[in-house]
Amino acid sequence: MKEKIIKVANMLGLVVVLVYALSAWTENQAVSEEPRLITVTGDAEVRVIPDEVILTLGVETWDKDLDVAKGQNDKIVAKALALASDYGIDPAHIQTDYVNIEPRYRNGYYEPRDFVGFFVRKTIVITLRDITQFEDLLASALGAGVNHVQGIEFRTTELRKYRDEARALAIRAAREKASALAGELGQAVGDPRTIHEEQSGWRSTYSAWWGILWGQATAQNVIQEVSEGALTAGSSLAPGQISVNASVSVSFELTD
Repeated sequence: MKEKIIKVANMLGLVVVLVYALSAWTENQAVSEEPRLITVTGDAEVRVIPDEVILTLGVETWDKDLDVAKGQNDKIVAKALALASDYGIDPAHIQTDYVNIEPRYRNGYYEPRDFVGFFVRKTIVITLRDITQFEDLLASALGAGVNHVQGIEFRTTELRKYRDEARALAIRAAREKASALAGELGQAVGDPRTIHEEQSGWRSTYSAWWGILWGQATAQNVIQEVSEGALTAGSSLAPGQISVNASVSVSFELTD
C-alpha cells in the first residue's frame, strides 16, 4: 500500500513538472512569435495656389436716432450687395451674415445724459471665384461705405483632392523614415501592421469677425509639393499658397 502511494505521488509530481514545462514553452513561443515593430510618424505638406477668396466685410453706423443709424447702414449694405452684379458674382455668393444693434452709454452708466447712440452693425460675406478681381472688389466695397475688413480667406475648391495627396505623401514619408532608422541598425522594413492618421488640415490667411473679436483674426521627413500657377502679370495681389497638411503614424515589421 505504501509503495502504491509513493508511485502515485511520483506520477503526480511528473504531471506537475510537465504542466510547468508546457506553460513555460507556451510563454516562450508567444514571446518568440510576437513581431518586432518600428513605429514612425510621417508628415506631408502640399502647397496650393488658391482659386477663390472669401471676403468678410463689416458696416458700422451709429446715431442717437435708431432709424437714422439703421437707414445709413441699410444704404451702405445695399450698395455693397449691388457689387455682385458689377463683378459678375452669383447672388448666392454674397449675403449678409451678421446683424447687431447696440445702444451704447458713456463709461457704462445707463443714464440718458450718458447715452452715446445706437450702433448698427452688419457683416457681408462675398465669395469671389476670380481672385484677379480681388483688389478692385475690395476698393469698390470700401468706396461704397464699408468701414471694416473683418476677414480675407483664400481657399481652393479642390481641397479634397489635395488632402488625399497630402495623406499619400505622409505615408511615403513614414516608410522612408522607417527604412532609414531600421537601416542604421542593420534591419529592413517589412509589411505595415497599423496605420493611424494623426491630423489632416489646411491653413490660409484669416481674420476673426464681430461676435468673436470685432475687426481682427515642421519637422524632418516632411514632403512638400508646390503647385504651379501664377496670377496675372502686373497684379500687386500676393495671396500666397494654401498649406494642406497631413500626419500619419505607421507601425512596420522589422526583418533581418
